[in-house]
Amino acid sequence: MTTPQLWLTVLRCSSGLQRLHAIIMAKLQHFVDFIREKVEKENWTHNQLSEHFHSLYPSESGFSVRSIQRLCSKEGIKRTSRISDVDLDVAVSEAINKVGPTYGRKTMTGHLASEGLKVSETRVGKSLSRQNPSYHQARRTATARQMNPVPYRADYFGHKLHVDQNEKLIMYGVTHVCAIDGFSGKIVSFLSMPIKNNIEIYANLYRPIILDYGLWDQVRVDHGKEWVLMLFVQEQLAHLRRNPLRSPHIQTTSKQNHCIERIWVEINGRVNYPIKTALIQLEENGDIDMICMHVKFCVSWFTIRVAHVGTILP
Repeated sequence: MTTPQLWLTVLRCSSGLQRLHAIIMAKLQHFVDFIREKVEKENWTHNQLSEHFHSLYPSESGFSVRSIQRLCSKEGIKRTSRISDVDLDVAVSEAINKVGPTYGRKTMTGHLASEGLKVSETRVGKSLSRQNPSYHQARRTATARQMNPVPYRADYFGHKLHVDQNEKLIMYGVTHVCAIDGFSGKIVSFLSMPIKNNIEIYANLYRPIILDYGLWDQVRVDHGKEWVLMLFVQEQLAHLRRNPLRSPHIQTTSKQNHCIERIWVEINGRVNYPIKTALIQLEENGDIDMICMHVKFCVSWFTIRVAHVGTILP
């Protein structure tokens, strides 16, 4: 085959491919609205769309992943939102007023996505630096970011149960106790009570967890005496665990129970500190007298229910 003939064959093939692509694009144009909804609102991937179309039209071609990618590129269909920086700043500002200033770019991105606004982490980080510069700078310069700790390890849901208490409002008769699964980070139980109590912790925290989720291989707590009854029952049931070779519980300092310590920063910022500020102001104005046991009981009873609004589990 001579060179002119070769070029003629190439041009014919190229022209045929262009016509084929045009036919495929015309076929997919009928599904633009469907594809846009699935990608932007339901976060479908190109592979999922291709499999979906092939299941609906098994005998037809033109629904390959590459064809769907070309259509999405042509129509500007993306999984992230095309919201402007100004509108994004407004959304981030409203979110800060709602949840507090402690959220970083990852947590804030997840919060915005839960409200239907899908934006990349990079854009959210830049927006946080504009809307909340002081906290943004504090996160960048925090010494914890420069550390290289030993990696935490939990092999499966039910491996480690971290339990800890928070006493920021103890002077007003409120103590929080929280339990978190180390593998998933799921808050499996949260309890507020006037004072730390072994029976209360066992009956309303540990026992419901065991009945709902099963027995954890290991419970991790600090050296407080409020865990004695819970750890005793954990030892008695140790032979029923998934891995009976592990120690049924470990008591360490609060700093080493880091999985659960991290959530107290957010709970303090969103719940405990605002309530404490209001109660201190009431006490300084003479509106409440914490020496009176009747007033102390009423303040404790009411504050626990106010705190419950900010810490209630979904």
